[in-house]
Amino acid sequence: MRSSARTLRGGASKAPSPIHAHIQATAARPAAEPQPRVADDPLIRCEDLRFSYLGRFPALAGVSLSVRAGEKVALLGANGCGKSTLLKVLDGLVFPQSGSYRAFGAPVTEETLEDEQMSMGFRSRVGFVFQNSDSQVFSPSVREEVAFGPLQLGMSIDEAADRVHDVLTMLDIADLGERAPFQLSGGQKKRVAIASVLVMNPTVLLFDEPTAGLDPRTRHWLIELLVQLNEAGKTIVHATHDLDVLNVIADRCVVFAEDHVVAAEGTPGQVLADRDLLERVNLVHPRAR
Repeated sequence: MRSSARTLRGGASKAPSPIHAHIQATAARPAAEPQPRVADDPLIRCEDLRFSYLGRFPALAGVSLSVRAGEKVALLGANGCGKSTLLKVLDGLVFPQSGSYRAFGAPVTEETLEDEQMSMGFRSRVGFVFQNSDSQVFSPSVREEVAFGPLQLGMSIDEAADRVHDVLTMLDIADLGERAPFQLSGGQKKRVAIASVLVMNPTVLLFDEPTAGLDPRTRHWLIELLVQLNEAGKTIVHATHDLDVLNVIADRCVVFAEDHVVAAEGTPGQVLADRDLLERVNLVHPRAR
């Protein structure tokens, strides 16, 4: 499947299209239709998740989370508190030893994702952008990297090519299409990693420390992109330490303690105003202003 990406056409350059137009033009066609949801039901619901690496190193110690359609939810906490592990659970990359996870009205487990239709439907609806782009970008060229997901889900080469062209143009990296990812800067790799997810037009976008290690210009671009994607209807869950823009990139915050439980929830304003909480969960130093 991956080799067929090499026949994708480059296409003539087009004027960039707005994110709203791109999302409408590439409306997802899920392979499986989950059971109907009540309009007010959470899109994602996790109950009492517990997960330990190697069965000995706790990462989640009874974490519950609900996310409604259209929310921007920030996961806050010190390094090692469980934020990244929770994102991996939400993406179906790891599975909790106990507790439950439902997305789009259906249970998400190792067993349910063995069903091809369920797996394709879930994978088309949830996209994950890793903190380290080198962990995500591995194809010989940018164009092949972005085409991989659509081709894996059975799109024709022509349809995949159109989607790849649109998303590369939208993210202003069309000129990188034939470049090898290892030749790119950190900011360019981040755009390619995001493109490889957006090309699927998922309903839910997961980001692990999206602004970490970026130069100021790329950081500003990414913050604006998160806002625009949410305005276009995407549900966004992201782990971050970027407290100074929290009120822009989040509607609601879920704060993790260092013992791998949820310590608090609230709006960005409520969380940032609680200095005792921020110190207790090791998000700010007691002597920091």
